[in-house]
Amino acid sequence: MPTLICGSLAFDTIMVFPDRFKNYILPDQIHILNVCFVNPEIRREFGGCAGNIAYNLKLLGGDPLPMGSVGKDFADYRQRLVGMGISDEHILEIPELYSAQCTITTDQDNNQITNFHPGAMGEAHRNKVANASEVSLGIVAPDGRDAMIQHAQDFAAQNTPFMFDPGQNLPLFSKEELMIFLDQATWCVMNDYESQLMMNTTGESMESLASQVDALIVTRGGEGSIIYAEGEEIEIPQVAVDEAVDPTGCGDAYRAGLLLGLEKGWGWETSGRVGSLIGALKVQQKGTQNHEFSMDEFAQQYETHFGTTIKMI
Repeated sequence: MPTLICGSLAFDTIMVFPDRFKNYILPDQIHILNVCFVNPEIRREFGGCAGNIAYNLKLLGGDPLPMGSVGKDFADYRQRLVGMGISDEHILEIPELYSAQCTITTDQDNNQITNFHPGAMGEAHRNKVANASEVSLGIVAPDGRDAMIQHAQDFAAQNTPFMFDPGQNLPLFSKEELMIFLDQATWCVMNDYESQLMMNTTGESMESLASQVDALIVTRGGEGSIIYAEGEEIEIPQVAVDEAVDPTGCGDAYRAGLLLGLEKGWGWETSGRVGSLIGALKVQQKGTQNHEFSMDEFAQQYETHFGTTIKMI
């Protein structure tokens, strides 16, 4: 049965500024800022949390079913998903709007200036989880605020287990709303910064938050991840890479590994290792959906890094 992936579907426009922002911004004149950065390098990528997770889960042999809202410019993205065998049945098009867009400019010091247009993502609450009748589990990933609340309620109402992934949207919710999410969710996943923000907002300790769900997963970038489950703390090591080219989307890749493990009934250690490995494969490529591998290649890399075999099919 499919895994329902509720979240954003977006386009990422990434530009590289061949200098340093600090050479063009006068700190004492910031109140009258008026600058233009000429960026000779540009690329446009398919992105959004739901799109990224679905892409990675499909690579791993899973059965993703993305749910989100998009605009009149989504045709190429839709064609790509369908071409991969990913259903677009629950991707709602709002013809009078554009899809969510993220524009990122990076300078030579890896500083970034980001602009985000939510567009059709703001209408994602018009999708209903109940319309995806045959799903085994799901995830509520960053999306429109109303959509995240609605979809969590929908999953809980029909007793479908789901993972809560607040991501960068965490500041949009109050203490009371976050505690309701945790009460509704079966699992929760955050990065280390988000986990600190969650503790600050709710006033709860990590142990207390972990007690609210069956498993609480905290990713820590280059330090791997920790999975709090069944009273244990399971350490998942980072997979070493020759060169980390682009960390964007690594968290989504990791989440796909967790979801595959839940689909297959693997333990948390195996699921976390799969997430760690696919995150490492992603970080070596630019963009969030440009890494590729076969099932055999992935299984071989898993054995190389973790010293044990895994059956992917």
